[in-house]
Amino acid sequence: MEKYIGIIAGICTCISLVPQLLKILKEKKANDISFFMLFILITGLCGWIWYGVLKKDYPIICTNVFAVIINGLMIVFSIKYKNGKTGTHSRL
Repeated sequence: MEKYIGIIAGICTCISLVPQLLKILKEKKANDISFFMLFILITGLCGWIWYGVLKKDYPIICTNVFAVIINGLMIVFSIKYKNGKTGTHSRL
């Protein structure tokens, strides 16, 4: 039973930033995203991955690897769309 609770908790943690990522992609704006928060979060997630490897606990490893990927995408698209810039030139 406790393994299922861990898996459900891990899935919820993994998908928690998906709505924010989708909003960034839809609006092509990422003005209010804190890179410092994402850096701290990814550092913690990497710690959980390391812990999962030490414990050979695959649900911990898998859910946190997925979360690192989602947060990495948040950083990539936040940089790309910071201040509403899409990398294209606007017409004058």
